Amino acid sequence: MSQAATKADLKESLEESPAADHDNEAQQEEMSPKYIFLTIFSCFCPSYPINIVAFVFSMMALHSYNEGDIDGAKKLAHIATLVAIAAIIIGLLIIAVSCIVHFSLHH
Repeated sequence: MSQAATKADLKESLEESPAADHDNEAQQEEMSPKYIFLTIFSCFCPSYPINIVAFVFSMMALHSYNEGDIDGAKKLAHIATLVAIAAIIIGLLIIAVSCIVHFSLHH
């Protein structure tokens, strides 16, 4: 019983050390979640293979961030953002072409 209490005290003292606080601050670097919202928004555009790829990249970035790989998460988030923007632009072009074809064929 006293051995369990000693291990708990040792763990608490290690967690309260200044070195542990410095590591926690470095690891808790905030990442902006705006890329997730952008990729979810891109899923409503009619460019399905591309927006699903953007969503997969955003989930990979979130997983990398949760694993502690901040640099890899930032790179994946940047790729997800670029692919989501491309999906939105392609989706808007598909909508525009569909409207032009529809209204030009029905006088």
